[in-house]
Amino acid sequence: MVVVDEQECTGCQTCVDVCPVGAISMVDGVAHIDPEECSGCLACVEECPVEAISEK
Repeated sequence: MVVVDEQECTGCQTCVDVCPVGAISMVDGVAHIDPEECSGCLACVEECPVEAISEK
Protein backbone atom coordinates (compact mmCIF):
# COMPACT_ATOMS: atom_id res chain seq x y z
CA MET A 1 0.00 0.00 0.00
CA VAL A 2 1.32 3.43 -0.99
CA VAL A 3 0.51 6.44 1.18
CA VAL A 4 0.98 10.20 0.98
CA ASP A 5 2.21 12.26 3.92
CA GLU A 6 -0.15 15.21 3.53
CA GLN A 7 2.10 17.41 5.69
CA GLU A 8 5.04 16.88 3.31
CA CYS A 9 3.25 16.93 -0.07
CA THR A 10 3.87 20.20 -1.92
CA GLY A 11 1.33 19.55 -4.67
CA CYS A 12 3.94 19.52 -7.44
CA GLN A 13 2.01 16.81 -9.35
CA THR A 14 5.13 14.83 -10.26
CA CYS A 15 3.44 11.68 -8.96
CA VAL A 16 0.35 12.35 -11.07
CA ASP A 17 2.56 12.62 -14.16
CA VAL A 18 4.52 9.41 -13.50
CA CYS A 19 1.67 7.14 -12.42
CA PRO A 20 1.18 4.63 -15.27
CA VAL A 21 -2.36 3.71 -14.22
CA GLY A 22 -3.75 7.15 -13.36
CA ALA A 23 -4.34 6.25 -9.71
CA ILE A 24 -3.21 9.62 -8.35
CA SER A 25 -5.20 12.84 -8.33
CA MET A 26 -4.83 16.15 -6.56
CA VAL A 27 -7.36 16.95 -3.83
CA ASP A 28 -7.10 20.41 -2.30
CA GLY A 29 -3.50 20.69 -3.52
CA VAL A 30 -2.41 17.35 -2.05
CA ALA A 31 -1.80 14.06 -3.85
CA HIS A 32 -4.45 11.39 -3.27
CA ILE A 33 -3.80 7.78 -4.28
CA ASP A 34 -6.77 5.58 -5.11
CA PRO A 35 -5.86 2.21 -3.54
CA GLU A 36 -8.29 0.40 -5.85
CA GLU A 37 -6.45 1.69 -8.93
CA CYS A 38 -2.86 1.66 -7.64
CA SER A 39 -0.76 -1.12 -9.17
CA GLY A 40 1.97 -0.85 -6.54
CA CYS A 41 4.71 -0.06 -9.06
CA LEU A 42 6.25 2.57 -6.73
CA ALA A 43 7.04 5.03 -9.55
CA CYS A 44 5.53 7.80 -7.43
CA VAL A 45 7.65 6.84 -4.42
CA GLU A 46 10.82 6.95 -6.53
CA GLU A 47 10.01 10.26 -8.24
CA CYS A 48 8.54 12.35 -5.40
CA PRO A 49 11.05 15.20 -4.93
CA VAL A 50 10.14 15.73 -1.26
CA GLU A 51 9.75 12.05 -0.32
CA ALA A 52 6.13 12.58 0.70
CA ILE A 53 5.04 9.20 -0.70
CA SER A 54 6.03 5.91 0.87
CA GLU A 55 5.13 2.25 0.86
CA LYS A 56 3.41 0.97 4.00
